[in-house]
Parts: sequence; structure tokens; C-alpha cells
Amino acid sequence: MRLQKRTAKKDTIVLIDSAYLSKVAKHLGNGKYLRYNIHTLAINLAKSFNLWCKEIYYYTAPPFQSSNPTLEEAERKSKYDKFIKKIQTYLPTTWVREGRCQLINGVFKQKGVDNLLTQDLIKISQRREVECIIFITADTDFVPILKGIKADYGMKIILAYYTDRQRKSSFSMSNHLWQVCDEKVLLNKDHFFMGGQGVSNEKKL
Repeated sequence: MRLQKRTAKKDTIVLIDSAYLSKVAKHLGNGKYLRYNIHTLAINLAKSFNLWCKEIYYYTAPPFQSSNPTLEEAERKSKYDKFIKKIQTYLPTTWVREGRCQLINGVFKQKGVDNLLTQDLIKISQRREVECIIFITADTDFVPILKGIKADYGMKIILAYYTDRQRKSSFSMSNHLWQVCDEKVLLNKDHFFMGGQGVSNEKKL
């Protein structure tokens, strides 16, 4: 497959909160999850700011498995493993950071993902390989660390988000997160597919 043509674009790293992105993809698909490629999404977002996507960090958690997994749990885990293996096969290089999935009072919740993301934000900033990151999230818990890496390392933050502009909806955007980010991009369907923000293709490693 064709690669992006290398130009004088500056490098960026795209960090993806998979739980949030999944919610956005389902909403944009009118209740059905969009079938998309995260590499295409990351490349399109970078291109929209005349940047080159150097790496992707993908934060997720494997499906819940009980002590004696059911057939449904085992099948879900098998599909997850195939997906993770696939996204690590393509460029840009994708680093998968896995927390854990717990069943609490009948509700599945991801644990440990925020800590992994915070650690990576610090490490990426300390390496000084990029001057800015693109962050797909709506979690205000990251405001303090984002303020810190901006102040300590001069890191520029681009927020990729979605809002339905409805107060107190599941897509409400915090002013604290909004204000700490230097630039913002509203996610739409065009970002998810080739040709949306410039043609982009990936190459297998």
C-alpha cells in the first residue's frame, strides 16, 4: 500500500482513549459502530494540522473474563486479541496500553488506563521527540497532567473531541479541558475514512 508522502511536516503522536472513541464512533454511526481504521483516523487528524503522525498510543482493556469464562466471554476475547494483533501490524507504529476490565455492581469498568496514559504523557514529553500531541478524549482527569507537560516541556496539546452541543449530555465538554488545550478539532465521519482529510494509506510492518 502507499505511504503518506514525506514532507517537511513536523511529527506528532496521537493518543487515543478507546472507550471514548468507541462512544463517538457509535454515535456518528447512528447507533451502529462505524467500521474504521485507527491508523487512517490518526493520519487524517495529523494532516488536518499539517503534521505527520509518528506514533499512535491506544489505551484500552481486554474484555472481562470470569474465573471460568463463558463461551461468549471467550469469543469476545478471541476477537479482541485478533484486533489488537492487527492494529500492531500497520504503520504508524501503534503502542497498545492495556488496563483491566472489572465487573462492579453489574457494570463493566476499565481500571488502570488513566495511570498508563498519564505515565506515557510524561515519558513522551521528556523524550522531546515531538512538540505537540493529538489527544482523543473528553476526560477532565487529565487536565492537571496536561497543564504540567505544557508548563515543564512546552508541549502543545491538540484536542480531538465530539460534542452534540447539548448541556449535560454524554458528550458535554468541560471548560477546564477545553481551556488547557491549545487547539481543538471536532471529530466527524470524514476523519474516520480515507479521503476525508486527504487520502491516507497504511503499510504493513
